[in-house]
Amino acid sequence: MVKAYQRYTPRTIFGVVASGNSNIIYDAEGKYAISPALEDISVWDLKKGELVGTWHDSDNKAEVTCITGSPDRDSYAVGYANGSIRIWSMKTSDVLVTFNGHRSAVTALAFDKSGSRLVSGSRDTDLIVWDVEGEVGIFRLRGHKDQVTSVRFLSRPSLVEGGKPTDGYILSSSKDTLIKLWDLSTQHCMETLVAHRNEVWDCDTSADETMLISGGGDPDIKVWKINPEVLKRGLGVGEESTEAGEEDSAMENAEVPKAITFYGSIPRQSKERLTTIEFHPSQQFLGCQASDKTIELFRIRSHEEIKKKMSRRRKRQREKQQQLLKKGDVEGAAAEEPVDEAIQATDEITPWHIVRAAAKVRSFAFAPVKDVEKVGHINLVASLNNNTVEVWSAPIPSAAKADEVADEPSKTHTLELAGHRSDIRTVALSSDDELLCSASNNQLKIWNVKTTSCIRTMDCGYALCCAFLPGNRHVIVGTKSGHLELFDLGSSSMIESIEAHDGAIWSLQLRPDRRGLVTGSADKDVKFWDFDMIEEEVGNATKKRLSLVHMRTLKMSDDVLCVRYSPDQKMVAVSLLDATVKVFYHDTLKFFLSLYGHKLPVLSMDISSDSNLLVTCSADKNVKLWGLDFGDCHKSMFAHQESVMAVQFVWNTHYFFTASKDRTIKYWDGDKFENILKLEGHHGEVWALAVGTYGNIVVSASHDRSLRIWQKTEDQVFLEEEREQELDDLYEATLTASFEKTGMVDHGEGENVGAPATSNGDELASAGKQTMDTLKSGERIMEALELADQEINAWKDYNAGIARGERGLSKPQRSPLLISMRQTPEQHVWNELQRVRPAELDEALLVLPFSAVTSLLNWLDIFVQREYNINLVCRVLFFLIKSHHNQIVANRIMRPMLDSVRRNLRAGLQKQKDVIGFNVAALNYIRRDYDANNTSEFFDEEAIRKEEEKKQESEKKRKFMKM
Repeated sequence: MVKAYQRYTPRTIFGVVASGNSNIIYDAEGKYAISPALEDISVWDLKKGELVGTWHDSDNKAEVTCITGSPDRDSYAVGYANGSIRIWSMKTSDVLVTFNGHRSAVTALAFDKSGSRLVSGSRDTDLIVWDVEGEVGIFRLRGHKDQVTSVRFLSRPSLVEGGKPTDGYILSSSKDTLIKLWDLSTQHCMETLVAHRNEVWDCDTSADETMLISGGGDPDIKVWKINPEVLKRGLGVGEESTEAGEEDSAMENAEVPKAITFYGSIPRQSKERLTTIEFHPSQQFLGCQASDKTIELFRIRSHEEIKKKMSRRRKRQREKQQQLLKKGDVEGAAAEEPVDEAIQATDEITPWHIVRAAAKVRSFAFAPVKDVEKVGHINLVASLNNNTVEVWSAPIPSAAKADEVADEPSKTHTLELAGHRSDIRTVALSSDDELLCSASNNQLKIWNVKTTSCIRTMDCGYALCCAFLPGNRHVIVGTKSGHLELFDLGSSSMIESIEAHDGAIWSLQLRPDRRGLVTGSADKDVKFWDFDMIEEEVGNATKKRLSLVHMRTLKMSDDVLCVRYSPDQKMVAVSLLDATVKVFYHDTLKFFLSLYGHKLPVLSMDISSDSNLLVTCSADKNVKLWGLDFGDCHKSMFAHQESVMAVQFVWNTHYFFTASKDRTIKYWDGDKFENILKLEGHHGEVWALAVGTYGNIVVSASHDRSLRIWQKTEDQVFLEEEREQELDDLYEATLTASFEKTGMVDHGEGENVGAPATSNGDELASAGKQTMDTLKSGERIMEALELADQEINAWKDYNAGIARGERGLSKPQRSPLLISMRQTPEQHVWNELQRVRPAELDEALLVLPFSAVTSLLNWLDIFVQREYNINLVCRVLFFLIKSHHNQIVANRIMRPMLDSVRRNLRAGLQKQKDVIGFNVAALNYIRRDYDANNTSEFFDEEAIRKEEEKKQESEKKRKFMKM
């Protein structure tokens, strides 16, 4: 009989307000903040400080690296560390579209004005333009040599007066110090700006697209002017002179007008590199955040204010000259430089305020309020590096006091209760698994395990270990300074702080009889404590409260790292800094065993509930199982890729959990010495672990400041299946990586696979990327084609035999698969094509060999005749012809079939065109009819009467008399 185990699955993640690898943004209304929470997205109500929604995709394990909002006010594009992009709906909290194209983390995202196209930049230096409605990648742009840091769409102004502008350009900045302007009509780089000496970390354009600001490691912000005339004509600007037939020399001398020209520099206060730069939606303010605690706000002056400033400057100049003339200094007055009449960038953009946050700022965003005069202040939300979100308000100076300094910005809201400020170093569960205690540097939090809400927050020292005391009303914490701190949960206060040790208290554990505890410290002492009720005077009355009494001390030869009681209370195991574990009798403290074998110190250990097995985990990445009867090592296992930080047995079993710095938690069988499960999910080192009383839940705490609860389920785990699954995952990972290396995913070398050959060299490539999903989709299409061809060929042979007059022929057997699905071969192929996601279709078709392509082209002819989804048929057909053009041209046999496809497709497309034309005409008629019936002209009789009276009066005044 094969042994089956029960599976543990992730139940919930909490403790993260805003993770540090992505930006934070407001929603379209300015009521909620959308913040990254590791692999999820959290939606916070800023006024109430409540979490109102979480966007979680069970298929995704990668961390969020970038967020941006769409102009449709409901969709949000989120980029992830594995290169995928998901578009989420705010209303439903569901994924609308998933895109896969980048090979590493997505670092920049931007929608165009209509929200129908999305551009993404990545750490792999590529830009990809995506069609959001068609759910496909349009093309990939290459040119940057380092991580892309920001992207923006620019409209191409309409050549026709009053026409609509189209999205014709993309601006991208990168850590390679360059800013590039890409023309989307020709799909190549049109201009490169070289002004920054250091990495460019962000850029933004004003709403009217006339100004560009950029910043990075330089001590100032660069301001650029965008010339709409050059954007309007595109690349045709420099070509007019050659068309006119002028000489080459004249052409060389003619300066090609630049679309973006340098305007000036604005100095910053901060010396750190700039991280985020953003225009306020009202276009009156500019925010600039460095990688320190400050956000600098600048005010953009209106033309009237600039004129006033220039006139004041001229006036001061005249006064100065007059004073010099009065003194008789004629030469000095003449030498005085005239005022520069040209407007400088510093005249237009002026420093206004500095927002100083409580910790380093990760990113910020302005509230989407355009009419700031009505509101009277501007709001901004900032995510900090210490897992906090702050909302700041800066009051706007009134028009009368425009140049005066307004009131300082004030902090209006802070989201901080739902998480720790620093790494969680220790966790403990109450005896009934209802409450969870987590402690970090200076903070102790109590959580409700069911609702994952924070119930209590108390200040403590630098916590290294903690435990619930019997009754679950008190928590004891051991600190780095050597104090034992006792907290009462009812009153949310520390009731006693005991100077227990001279060094850090690395470990403490309750005694199995629940009447005392033991502590181990870096001062080489193990101390035993008893609980006691002491009387305390509070005002006039005396009250009893819980306290600790020191009973005895065990001196050790080295620093104590971990202390554990055996559940029968006969033994005490102590792990030391010299990598050994000493076992003593509890009653007499007489030495019993010394366990040595680890190469580095034992960081944690545990004893099984039957007191037979001791498990130790060490910084040498190994886990060892020891028998407590003779101190023999049963097994030594290489458990993790990094130091193993915590280990704990499940009660009443020999199964145990280990947590490591390699970001994983593993579940082991201590009798068979087998790894049962590997629990992945944390994005940082796992510091602490707590197993529920009966092993129903496991809680882990990590460097990423998250707490995760893993739930035991009824789902069974078989070791062989798990090992096979691990090998499959490893194979799939190496397979997709090998595709990238061999160039099945094109790298712009030679002709692009899956895209027509372009003359732009390496700048243009196809947007897709081979993943396991695309490979499986391609294989499914191949299997469907094979099955359908077999079925059709069998019937052809049968019919040919009948036609030849052969006797005794039996009808061909139908495929059991098609019978079970109740499908014809043609329907089966069509369903498999439809099943492939639009974003993955191109890459799936690349998997097909040429024999399958010829078969699919035959089926496409049938689909055209049957008038199936013409969009999908055209897309598949055009892609196959583009990517297999050379073979198709060389193969004459395919010509009749392609002629047939062309004929049928034209007829089908004409039909579609007629239907669309008819529908558009009908909709126009309905609109005109609605306008005619539902609009009526309004006449204001009072106004008409006054007009007539005025006319009469004017007539009276102007009487002409003939004399």
